[in-house]
Amino acid sequence: MKRAARQRGAAQTTHVARKRFGQHFLIDQQVIHGIVDCINPLPGERLVEIGPGLGALTLALLRRIPRLAAVEIDRDLAARWRKQAPDTVELIEADALDFDFSSLGADLRIVGNLPYNISTPLLFHLMDVAGRVRDQHFMLQKEVIDRMVADPGGRDFGRLSVMLQWRYRMDSLLDVPPEAFDPPPKVNSAVVRMVPLPVEALPAIDPGVLSALVTAAFSQRRKLLRHSLGPWLELQDFAGQFDLLRRAEEVSTAEYIALAQSLPKRI
Repeated sequence: MKRAARQRGAAQTTHVARKRFGQHFLIDQQVIHGIVDCINPLPGERLVEIGPGLGALTLALLRRIPRLAAVEIDRDLAARWRKQAPDTVELIEADALDFDFSSLGADLRIVGNLPYNISTPLLFHLMDVAGRVRDQHFMLQKEVIDRMVADPGGRDFGRLSVMLQWRYRMDSLLDVPPEAFDPPPKVNSAVVRMVPLPVEALPAIDPGVLSALVTAAFSQRRKLLRHSLGPWLELQDFAGQFDLLRRAEEVSTAEYIALAQSLPKRI
């Protein structure tokens, strides 16, 4: 009972978590402090939180920095933040999937307990502004983070692994159990740090081409690449050498990038 009482640090509220927004509010103070320590925010930095919710993480961050921006889709929660913290929270009422994060400036530090039902499309949306981001710290479904940081050769390695590893250096930091949330999700969670690779260090490549290549490769992941990627390469008039007698998860991110670079240029 003492642990339960200690964990529940979020302010009491009549707000009901909305399933359509994937709302699960973080309540475990040890986890909250652990996340903030990982982020290590400093005054003067441009922090942006996606989905401040009831403020468990927001308020903990504001104990270390004077102000942050927050993107919130729930109109009731947005109204609450405008009323309760107009001087410390720059509230942006918007859908993070549509919002142009580049409008917030550069050297952004983006954080959030992301709704699990939109986590993958949101990660891809944020790739478009990676050049303006210093780092990202997200709470996600553990299964998703396992895929993000996976090495080739295992079942977790897939399209998400390749596309994100091309653009970011990523580390899984903390595991978070369901009981750390209210209501508790049916899955385990984790926290990931994503640091965009410097633009000058990125291979010269069209992200759209890499995405199409990897999508084709993993379209039949139980079969050899000659059945999935092979026909796609023929359509690209690829005349080079590539070992198609492997499954998609056996090919490294570096190999996929090199293959994309070797494709004939389309005019």
